[in-house]
Amino acid sequence: MAAGPSVAPTLSAAASTALLTDRYELTMLQAALRSGAAHRRSVFEVFTRRLPDGRRYGVLAGTGRVLDAIANFRFDTAQLDWLADQRVVDEPTLRWLADYRFTGDVTGYPEGEVYFPGSPLLTVEGSFAEAVILETVILSILNFDSAVAAAASRMTAAAGERPCIEMGARRAHESAAVAAARAAYVAGFAATSDLQAGFSHGIPTTGTAAHAFTLLHDTEKDAFTAQIASMGTGTTLLVDTYDLAEAVRTAVEVAGPELGAVRIDSGDLTLLAHRVRRQLDDLGARQTRIIVTSDLDEYAIAALAAAPVDGYGVGTSLVTGSGHPTCAMVYKLVARAASADPDAPLVPVAKRSAGAKSSLGGRKWAARRLDADGVAEAEVVGTGEVPAELADRLLQVPLVRGGEPVGREPLAAVRERHRRAVAGLPLSATQLSRGEPVLPTELVLG
Repeated sequence: MAAGPSVAPTLSAAASTALLTDRYELTMLQAALRSGAAHRRSVFEVFTRRLPDGRRYGVLAGTGRVLDAIANFRFDTAQLDWLADQRVVDEPTLRWLADYRFTGDVTGYPEGEVYFPGSPLLTVEGSFAEAVILETVILSILNFDSAVAAAASRMTAAAGERPCIEMGARRAHESAAVAAARAAYVAGFAATSDLQAGFSHGIPTTGTAAHAFTLLHDTEKDAFTAQIASMGTGTTLLVDTYDLAEAVRTAVEVAGPELGAVRIDSGDLTLLAHRVRRQLDDLGARQTRIIVTSDLDEYAIAALAAAPVDGYGVGTSLVTGSGHPTCAMVYKLVARAASADPDAPLVPVAKRSAGAKSSLGGRKWAARRLDADGVAEAEVVGTGEVPAELADRLLQVPLVRGGEPVGREPLAAVRERHRRAVAGLPLSATQLSRGEPVLPTELVLG
């Protein structure tokens, strides 16, 4: 299996993200410009009111992509002409959009960190006008990437020390496939099959052959011989096209005991893994690894814990909604200035509707309180002054200052943060049985 670079290449200028937005962002902007309220200093927060059913913790992923999206939120001539032609907004608003650059500040949880209901994951501060139109693109990135990362985290926890490989590119939109590969890597996956993800984000890539390659040749032996001649004996041979036992025998015959791995893609994986392991050992291929695929999810991976398996390939359940329920993150105005005066004080604001959709006004801070053994025991979210005992446990970090991204970091650092974050939770965090969030969220109102 070939591996890609471990360090992501420098990002080049990307396409505009300005139209990755809902129409009502721009119609709100137009009305606010007309009323004069558009220039009031405002604070928006991204949070979720609850975790998906059965999840013990959430995983924040996509922050790096959000920084790129903000940096590339620019309206070009063709986009402005289309908005004018469609009469989405009026001429004064078009002129404002032509000069749009986000000049505000963004703070938030660093990427890879875990979160809980009410965690202030991202805080965006600027004028109402420049902050409100970022809502849709921010939520579209964070909701998708974080959902994939949460699923991936459960899978890597179930896999233990065995590597997981992301193989879902053929089950998703081409752009979503790249984002999913990145999010899975954040949460501990070892590699991806998607070359664009490897090129864009420096994720190791892997892959050898599908059943079509075996079917192309007159015999399975011919196919194995051709693959080994091309890729060497360290390659992975797919052995379930015809008769599994015969394929394993042929694979070792052609490659010798130095064969890198065999892949099983169908059937009762637990039973077949045991049979193949015994056969490989009997043939002298004791170091040949066994990789299993076939619609795996965290439950299937956990069920294979006692099987002689060396790695898992995961696709559909990772990159599609069937495997990662939505994070339901929202982007809410929590404070705004009393007037357009830049020195006007911020006033907390909140939605007061009945039921579960109310929100808490005011800019929030967040900290994770530890018990005497250094294990997390609560997510503490508050307004006002931070209690002295939590001052060194604050979770939010600067991400954008004065419109300039300051929070970009290598994915290796993000992966390590996620590993530490999960390791710092109570052991029950990685249980796959249904349960409440592993940490309570405590509110401290200043």
